[in-house]
Amino acid sequence: MPQDPAERRVVVSGPPRRARRASGYYRPRTEIDEQTTLGHTYVRSLMRSQLRAALAVFTVLVLLVAPLPLVFAATRNTGAEWAVLGFCLYPPLVLLARWYVRRAERNEKDFIRLVEDR
Repeated sequence: MPQDPAERRVVVSGPPRRARRASGYYRPRTEIDEQTTLGHTYVRSLMRSQLRAALAVFTVLVLLVAPLPLVFAATRNTGAEWAVLGFCLYPPLVLLARWYVRRAERNEKDFIRLVEDR
C-alpha cells in the first residue's frame, strides 16, 4: 500500500540553539556575541568614540606640525630649529600622546562597564 507523499514525516535538524535566560533580560555581551543589530550598535559606539579621540589628536598634531616649515624658514639658525623641535614641539606631543592613551583606555573601560553590566 503506497503512502501519500504529503503524509510522510520529515525530520528537520540543525545546529543547537543557544538557551536564553528565562527572565527575559538580554545582556549586551550576548548581543555582541550573536552579532545582532543591537550588538553591532554597541560596537559602533565604541568605534565612533575611539575615532573622535583619534581625529582630535590628529587635528592638534596638524596644527602643531604644519607651521614648522614657516618657522624654520623664518629662522635660518640651525640652533633655533633644534630649540623649536626640542622645547616647543616635543612636550606638547608627549602630552597629546598621554591624553590620547588615557582617553582610549577610558572609552574601553566605559564600553566594558556597559557590556558587563557593572
